[in-house]
Amino acid sequence: MWALVESDNVTQVYTRPKGLTIGDVNYPSNIFMLWSSSELEAIGIYEIVINNSNLKDKKYYINTNQSFAFADGTVTATYGTATALPLDDVLFTAQDETDDLGTEGEVKQPGIRQGHIDTINAQAGGILQPTDWMVIRAAEGGTAVPSSITTKRAAVRTKANAMCTQITNAANVDALIALYVYNDDTPPVRPLGELPLVD
Repeated sequence: MWALVESDNVTQVYTRPKGLTIGDVNYPSNIFMLWSSSELEAIGIYEIVINNSNLKDKKYYINTNQSFAFADGTVTATYGTATALPLDDVLFTAQDETDDLGTEGEVKQPGIRQGHIDTINAQAGGILQPTDWMVIRAAEGGTAVPSSITTKRAAVRTKANAMCTQITNAANVDALIALYVYNDDTPPVRPLGELPLVD
């Protein structure tokens, strides 16, 4: 990305090379590739330096648009403070209904917490699925499920419930994120842990 700087202000941002007019001069798009940085800067075109220090994971945050500033011969694109997505569903209020924005009590914006719980339950279901037939067979009067399989299936359900409880108890988005961060152990582990397998 490049920016046009005029009177020490960013007046235009270019996300790709394009032909442009500066003053009375027309420049072809290939100047962005053929000219050196100093040649571009001589006509007010600066390559943009991206500052991602405020950029956060889009699965958990809404990032701002970039703002552009010129200082000390450098154009910098910076994100503002990101806003955390809601952990739990945000519902339409009575005022929202009055303003014809939605029906009171219905979901205005889904929270991200339930999605994480659904994922854990789906993963647990996937682990249990290959041995479900044994449980169905036993329930319908067939051969009993081997105790080793019963024990492993119970461990999957217990761990899934514990993981869902950890997600439910996360006080905020950063606490939810922290559940997934692996440490430097060998092998690495995370606070949320892992679901056991049923062989």
